[in-house]
Amino acid sequence: MDTDVIITGGGLTGPLAALALADAGLRSIVLDARPRADFDDAEFDGRSYAMALGSVRLLMALGLWDALASDAQPIKGIRASDGRAGEGASPRHLAFDAAEIGTPFMGQMVEDRHLRPALLAACDASNRIELRFETTVTAQDPDMAGMTVETETGSLTARLLLGCDGRGSGVAERAGIGRSTKGYGQTALVCAVSHEKPHQGIAHQFFMPAGPLAILPLTGNRSSLVWTEASDVAAELNALPDAEYLEVLRPRFGNFLGEIALEGARHTYPLNLTLAQDFVAPRVALVGDAAHGIHPIAGQGLNLGIKDIAALHHVVSDARQRGEDPGAPDVLARYARWRRFDTAAMGVATDAVNALFSNDNPILRLGRDLGMGVISGLPGVRRQFIRNAAGIAGDLPRLIRG
Repeated sequence: MDTDVIITGGGLTGPLAALALADAGLRSIVLDARPRADFDDAEFDGRSYAMALGSVRLLMALGLWDALASDAQPIKGIRASDGRAGEGASPRHLAFDAAEIGTPFMGQMVEDRHLRPALLAACDASNRIELRFETTVTAQDPDMAGMTVETETGSLTARLLLGCDGRGSGVAERAGIGRSTKGYGQTALVCAVSHEKPHQGIAHQFFMPAGPLAILPLTGNRSSLVWTEASDVAAELNALPDAEYLEVLRPRFGNFLGEIALEGARHTYPLNLTLAQDFVAPRVALVGDAAHGIHPIAGQGLNLGIKDIAALHHVVSDARQRGEDPGAPDVLARYARWRRFDTAAMGVATDAVNALFSNDNPILRLGRDLGMGVISGLPGVRRQFIRNAAGIAGDLPRLIRG
């Protein structure tokens, strides 16, 4: 075998999976069709990630957090409420604070320009990881012993092939794994803003009639925005010059942080729910968006992928200690069983919340406000919400137990 594991996808989950598997004693080759320059750019482009406490624990366990900590912003609490443009938040809202579960933060905001280079630098420093960019996979062929992967420059063999190649995963398609997909007719407008007043480390989720507006704290007086609109409206908004874009955003954002100004680039992402019908196939395992893509309403997309990586590390580490082949069917079945229910449940939950909140029905609006008021008055329920949001609820793999 050329290596233990071949990983397709050099974005975030691919290199992170390689680092976790290196910790488990496995060698990996990471393949990506794009040039490395696409991942090494250190300019701020507006993209950031809300990394739950569980995900931060994994980065700490792998020795990665020290390179990120000084540039990260702790999320100390979350405020969620109904809202309408120009009216501000509903007086009935949910307030979640990290102190309620005895932790200093519920998560950390990490900018893309810091996270990607840190992962690649750690891969470069590992003698168990090889990164190959500008390498396109053209075929894959499993057998009893392993997997042969064909690229434009030759073939590679490994015990296991990991698909970390996103919602349109070529690994899944070549393995014959189908997908269940639901479109939302919504698009996320993603950008960052600077503002006059400090955010105090609080993340805000305003449930607007067209979709949620998430305001997530960054270092300094800056915040990252995920602004959901109907796809046709989002296309019109994205075509506006910055000044006009801000004019539409301001009444939705409100004035609680003072005047705002755009920082970095603007992006759009069409939203859908997509779930692979299987997470594994002979000599194949899917990780991250290749296995599941959910609505960003709970900010759990990347965190689900990191849980996949932690579970795979746990399963493979135990298998190696027993002398098992890491790509054997029963080993991969353990990974699939562990992750499938959690990801399906999160997909169903975010789908239901989006359906419940992305409308202006007065009866549903009243019910939502009353429900948030009730939850606010139940400390035990509220703490369970916080633990789920922090990614530390349920059966946790070793890397994120803390």
